[in-house]
Amino acid sequence: MDVPYQGRQDAYVGRYWHREGERVVCDLCPRRCRVKEGQRAFCFVRAVRDGQMVLDTYGRSTGFCIDPIEKKPLNHFHPGTPVLSFGTAGCNLGCRFCQNWDISKAREVDRLVERAMPEDIARAAKAAGCTSVAATYNDPVIFAEYAMDTFEACHAEGIRTVAVTAGYITPEARADFFRHVDAVNVDLKAFTEDFYHRLCFGHLQPVLDTLEWIAKETDVWLEVTTLLIPGENDSEEEIARAADWFVEHLGPDVPWHFSAFHPDFKMMDKPSTPVETLLRAREQAMDAGVHFVYCGNVHHPESDTTYCPSCKKALVVRDWYQILAYELTAEGTCPDCGTKIPGRFADRPGTWGRKRLPVRIS
Repeated sequence: MDVPYQGRQDAYVGRYWHREGERVVCDLCPRRCRVKEGQRAFCFVRAVRDGQMVLDTYGRSTGFCIDPIEKKPLNHFHPGTPVLSFGTAGCNLGCRFCQNWDISKAREVDRLVERAMPEDIARAAKAAGCTSVAATYNDPVIFAEYAMDTFEACHAEGIRTVAVTAGYITPEARADFFRHVDAVNVDLKAFTEDFYHRLCFGHLQPVLDTLEWIAKETDVWLEVTTLLIPGENDSEEEIARAADWFVEHLGPDVPWHFSAFHPDFKMMDKPSTPVETLLRAREQAMDAGVHFVYCGNVHHPESDTTYCPSCKKALVVRDWYQILAYELTAEGTCPDCGTKIPGRFADRPGTWGRKRLPVRIS
């Protein structure tokens, strides 16, 4: 992109790039942007200066907030506990329906930031009694070095780590990125290449590769979210194909969240997703063999609840992000039939509830 680089003089030198002649090639995401001196990559926050690729959002966030972990969404990862969330600016996809577009499409980075180094975030999370820290709001892949250092600092303080990402990352970078991640929610935006190309300016296969790699090659707890957009990715045929792939490549125990779209950014002409569409997709996925399927961005307690896949007992009853009942045993099993419920569970849930608490760190 022919956008002049005007970042800080102390911008952080990135770890994932190589030179090819007069250009620097980014090796972090599948775009592999080829950037000349003084230009920025597609994500806007990586630029070339003095022959090196730099990240000008290291140590600088768009803000910090303590959320319920279920908001990420993660329903099988320490339910009811508080998570300190942070993000930066920019994105490596160009989704026309982005619901965090004021952050992900930000161009005036210096007006959007609060300074905090990784150790500051870890200490703040511990002081606030948070169970985990989440890199979220915009995609942490583009601020990978900042996120990775924060995850490592959190582990040093006994704090768990979460990434919320679209999974658009290269094979050579993902092992480093996920090394200190305890749980991830990956946004599977659709199940067609046309959707990714036309509405996200990206490709589907790298996301599928990332999902399968996480499920099969790591110990990271994985959940998946799909935002259903009327007329774009919500057909019965597409959901059926996605569900079959999901069970075959990720397994039946990875939770899948279907989330409701609302008009935003450059897709104001589409209606909000009817709850009936979410419930139909949920039924399709469960009929295909996915054990844990949830609906988000709508008020529907039944589809928020975790049920035993064997005896159908309600084990974690939720209303929005509030846990109303918790029936799992200390071993994370169903008390009626003894089925082990996949996830990361304690002997009792957290009590954070629905609160959203903005915090200052710098």
